[in-house]
Amino acid sequence: MTIMADGTNIFEEKTLGKARDVGLLRRLFPYVRPYYRLLSLVLILIMLITAAELAIPYVTKIAIDHYIVPRETTLHEDKGERIRYLKVDRSDPEVRGIINAYPGIIKRDGDALIIPYGDLDQLPREVIAKLRKDDLKGISYAVSGLLVLIFVTFLLTTAQILIMEFAGQRIMHDLRMRLFSHIQGLAVRFFTKNPVGRLVTRVTNDTQNMHEMFTSVIVFVIKDIFLVVGITVVLFSIDWRLSLLVYLLFPLVFYTAYRFSRVARGAFRTLRVKIAEINSKFSETIGGMQVIQLFNQARANYRAFKGINGEYYRAAMEQITVFAVFMPLIELMSSVALAIVIFYGGGSLLAERITLGTLVVFISYLRMFFRPIRDMAEKYNIALNAFSSAERIFLILDEDDATPGATAEDRKDIPERIESLVFDRVSFSYVAGETILDDISFRIGANETIAVVGPTGAGKTTLVNLTTRFYDPDAGTISMNGTDIRRFSAAHLRDKIAIVMQDPFIFSDTIRDNIFAGRTGITEEKIEAILEASYCKSFIERLPEGIETEMTEGGSSLSSGERQLLSIARALAHDPQLIIFDEATSYIDSETEDKIQNALFNLAKNRMAIIIAHRLSTARIADRIMVLRDGKIIETGTHDELITKKGFYYRLHELQG
Repeated sequence: MTIMADGTNIFEEKTLGKARDVGLLRRLFPYVRPYYRLLSLVLILIMLITAAELAIPYVTKIAIDHYIVPRETTLHEDKGERIRYLKVDRSDPEVRGIINAYPGIIKRDGDALIIPYGDLDQLPREVIAKLRKDDLKGISYAVSGLLVLIFVTFLLTTAQILIMEFAGQRIMHDLRMRLFSHIQGLAVRFFTKNPVGRLVTRVTNDTQNMHEMFTSVIVFVIKDIFLVVGITVVLFSIDWRLSLLVYLLFPLVFYTAYRFSRVARGAFRTLRVKIAEINSKFSETIGGMQVIQLFNQARANYRAFKGINGEYYRAAMEQITVFAVFMPLIELMSSVALAIVIFYGGGSLLAERITLGTLVVFISYLRMFFRPIRDMAEKYNIALNAFSSAERIFLILDEDDATPGATAEDRKDIPERIESLVFDRVSFSYVAGETILDDISFRIGANETIAVVGPTGAGKTTLVNLTTRFYDPDAGTISMNGTDIRRFSAAHLRDKIAIVMQDPFIFSDTIRDNIFAGRTGITEEKIEAILEASYCKSFIERLPEGIETEMTEGGSSLSSGERQLLSIARALAHDPQLIIFDEATSYIDSETEDKIQNALFNLAKNRMAIIIAHRLSTARIADRIMVLRDGKIIETGTHDELITKKGFYYRLHELQG
């Protein structure tokens, strides 16, 4: 854990305020807008799918009431008693034969001939089939209609899923690229406050959660809303009394959902923070494994990880517990509603106020009604997770800790050639109250090489950070050719500068791409010359695939000196006007140091150069040496001049032998 001077943990996640889901959706809209045509098509498909699903139970009602269960009528001769009957078609020759064969069961209802339902069992099965052939044909039509609706629903659902997945992937692609681009543009100080694991979590886990919301939540919630509204309209049109009785439960359903959302939101927020902390701790452990094992810190590191993992577990269990209570409550309310329908609807059926088909379709619609309620609860579970991720993503996108640029009026074009670099009374602190550089002033001319030496913590590397605008000075100015470098584009400024770092970073790519990435049109002859000048050719030729050899992460397959030489080759390929060596020979043996010094000499030739050195042997090639101590320049001169003075530089020289 890293602690600032004010006692705060610089790796601590920011505390979020009250959730504003509508505001989050509004901020996501710019990423959705380019795909509004696809989303509009999805909306149309959802409406068609909903209509098809609503039609399926109603077709069942038609089949039951019109073809399966005989109709009811009141016979005049039975004094108003209602009976179920089968109407017979006397125009059909087969039916006329049956009428003549069984005259005792035929009754007249006005001009129509009917057979009471109770008398049908007196007829042979084949006779009943002939009498009900129209009903059988109607059932066949109903079944065919159901199959068509199911097949159409299948096709429409497949198309909707494919289109929505495509749109969701594109939206997340754009959001991920926006996040990646924004992170790349942030100032270095941002990365000192945010561990790698946290940022990786934002770009991977959190954007994936957002993808699930777009593809699994928004579409299905819209569909479920259409389905609920459609079912409500159909139910009230069938029997408004029964519908009203069932809908009295809904205020309780909505209140339960509201309470669930309030409790679950906090758990999801905690989960997003803790998963980032887990990733950060794991990333830090892998990166520092040698140190952990060397100093036997595995047990202490395990305890620290166990604490973070335990907090994640508790937050996850809180979320699961809330969800485990909410879902059974919805199921309970669904069962209560079904019981009401069966009790009240069954009584209405016996009282002949509704048909059997009406009761069956009512039960079907009711079960269909609670399905989207359950779905919305599950999708809300995903949505809460996604909103928590969105909050963290937008925290990074809202981060304005980028290198400030000049306004359009103040911006200057970077000079073609750097003639001078001047530090004028520059002061700087990483943390308020802890001065690193104090009133520093010096000038470097064209083709001049200066060396900066001094004890650890004197501010040498800070000079590099200020020159490259990783940070800006708190006071004073740094000017190039007489113009404050803050008036240049940071990208254009850095295009003129190359740095050979103390511990150069090697990417997991080929040696060619590590050296010449982004340098188009470079000839093989030029490549050969750069490898020769940087003393890389000999060790590259020993590798299995030469310059096309794939590097491991961080270049661990190379020695420290080889990585330094590779970094020098990268600087040569960049062809900078200002070259900075940041303690480039601090980790290598004497033989490799000679190669590096020769390579540095080749690189510094005809260029402005700053050499940050602990080893004074490296500083000797400089035209001028500056001695830094406690953030101040205490001595300046050539090697011989400083030795003659017998000051601080002389004592450093004596200590190094």
